[in-house]
Amino acid sequence: MEPISARLLWDIFKHVRAWLANLHRAGDKRKQQSIRALRDIICASRETAVYMRYIDENNARDLKMESHLTLLWTELGFALEDLGIRKLAKRCQIQGKQWSDPAHYDEDFINKADISLDRMERLAKEILREIKR
Repeated sequence: MEPISARLLWDIFKHVRAWLANLHRAGDKRKQQSIRALRDIICASRETAVYMRYIDENNARDLKMESHLTLLWTELGFALEDLGIRKLAKRCQIQGKQWSDPAHYDEDFINKADISLDRMERLAKEILREIKR
């Protein structure tokens, strides 16, 4: 077996160092994507709460707004699924489906799914705290 040259060792070291730097950068990027998605959950919860207040105060629904909320919650569900935040992603998907077709799920299922806006926001904040540690 031939001895390893200093040049070869140096090349291996540079390659490993670059690989570790890229791995760290990817981790930071994923962390930032998770933070953004979780903050978006909080914003979506609040936007939805305002719309629900509008419904209560005006006794009227707005199909355009409900279409927006359907898309918003569904996209958030996909983003969270991609990031591996599956528990909250599933709730977002249910929330999106509920806005697209309020009769799709029965009341018992909705209660068991625990998709209240307060619960969604609280979960997002809990996960944010864990990420920032």
